[in-house]
Amino acid sequence: MAKRLDHILVIDIESTCWDGGMPPKGEANDIIEIGLVPLEVSTGKRLEKRSILVKPERSKVSPFCTQLTTLTQEQVSTGIRFKDACKLLEDEYHSSERLWASYGDYDRRQFEKQCRDEGVRYPFGPSHLNVKSLFAVGRALPAEIGLPQAMALLGLKLEGTHHRGHDDAWNIAAILAEVLKRLRA
Repeated sequence: MAKRLDHILVIDIESTCWDGGMPPKGEANDIIEIGLVPLEVSTGKRLEKRSILVKPERSKVSPFCTQLTTLTQEQVSTGIRFKDACKLLEDEYHSSERLWASYGDYDRRQFEKQCRDEGVRYPFGPSHLNVKSLFAVGRALPAEIGLPQAMALLGLKLEGTHHRGHDDAWNIAAILAEVLKRLRA
C-alpha cells in the first residue's frame, strides 16, 4: 500500500495519570483523549481540530489528571471505546496509510502498548514523525525542549489549554508547519 503524503496526522493524546506517576494497584494508563489535526503538506494549513474522548476501561481519572488536563471522569465516561477510536482513525483519516506525528515518543509508545494490551489493531502505519526531536535537531539545540518553549522560540503563541489533546495537536501542527516551511525556503 502506497503511503499518502497529502496530510500528516498530528496527534496528541491525554492519558489517565496520577500524582507521582504510578497507577494505583489494578489500574493502567488509558488514553482518554485523542487530539487530532490533519496538516496539509502542500500548504502547511491545519485542516481541523478534533477531540476524540475515549472512555477509560482499565482506570479512573484522578484529581491530579483533572487538574492537569481539565478532563473529568464524567466527561470521558461519555467517550467511545478505545478500539472504536482506533477504527475511527483508520476509517475517517486513513491513519494506516498516512504519516503521523506527535511531540515526543510518548504518544506512539502509549498507542502501541494499549493496542497490544487490549488486542486492538494498531491504527497507524509504520511511519511516525517525532516533532520534538525534529525541532531540536533542526535548531541544533543541545536537548529536546517542551512544547511551550518550542512555540516561544518560533515566536508563536500557545493557543488553547496546554495538556488538552486537541489544543496541543493544534500547536504541534503549527510547529511542524513552520519547520516544513523553512525546509522549502
